[in-house]
Amino acid sequence: MKLLNFNHFVGQHCETTATGCLLRHIGIELSEPLLFGLGEGLGYIFWNMKSMDFPFIGGRVKPDVLTENICRNLNLNLNVQRTMSLKKAWETVARQIDAGIPVGLKLDCFHLDYFPTKVHFAAHYVAMFGYDDEFAYLIDTEQQGGRVKTSLQSLALARSEKGPMSSKNLSYSISCDGKRPEFKTMVNTAIYNNARIYLNPPITNMAYQGILKTSHEIKKWFKVSKDRKRDFQTTAILMERAGTGGALFRNLYRDFLLEAYELTSQLELKDASNAFDQIATAWTRVAGYFDSAGESSDVQCINDASDLLVAISAMEKKVMEDLMSASAT
Repeated sequence: MKLLNFNHFVGQHCETTATGCLLRHIGIELSEPLLFGLGEGLGYIFWNMKSMDFPFIGGRVKPDVLTENICRNLNLNLNVQRTMSLKKAWETVARQIDAGIPVGLKLDCFHLDYFPTKVHFAAHYVAMFGYDDEFAYLIDTEQQGGRVKTSLQSLALARSEKGPMSSKNLSYSISCDGKRPEFKTMVNTAIYNNARIYLNPPITNMAYQGILKTSHEIKKWFKVSKDRKRDFQTTAILMERAGTGGALFRNLYRDFLLEAYELTSQLELKDASNAFDQIATAWTRVAGYFDSAGESSDVQCINDASDLLVAISAMEKKVMEDLMSASAT
């Protein structure tokens, strides 16, 4: 069973791509930057646990919250299902596909047949639009192939994987039965909420405080790493190409602010967009330093990355303060 003439969303980030597919199916066409911005998506986390092979650097709000925010700001209905049962997990998804409804899935990309980088990451999102006796038919990010397929067995493993950021076979669908708020109101609400949360992180490894903490932690990480090439080059790939952090999310937020400016004529949004353009470039340089550190094992690369992270922390704090003030009225 496949949804006929399924017009999929083309995106760079997994959750906005999956959710964009579901929105497009119900007639809501928004760009990926607008989805990210209305999802109050900009964030940061440096996460290190003994159970992890190496620390995780994330550049957005925590998993699931982005789609929740999008649906709240657009006045949409979000139906989320979780279960420990593999049988119920599959029946829930198959039932919706059979009814002509695409489904968002959260899973561990390690198990997906088409994924080139075999790293456990249980907060990856895809949209599912069909299945047969052997394969599930999915929409992933453009860099992962867009329209792809994976075996039903691999999908079951990916959805049921345990560990950091996993979510018990999570699936979701979206419906619309209300009127969307006025655009300028939605934009100002989303920007204000995102800035307020960013500027008041609950722990020091999040937001601008987390970036500053990372500038110190990467030096410790470099000293104790048992495989610098794997750790730092994989992190660089995840940040720049797999959609976990770094420049991707700053570029999305930059473009969101520019689109919002063009639709609202609020000059402060244009200024903030320009600031995020510079910030995104700096994040790409950080990923480059990580890659070089993994290749050469030269501590100077880590020192350079550390200095740049200190500067990024200050830049992001300033621009989010400006946005909070601009969107408060």
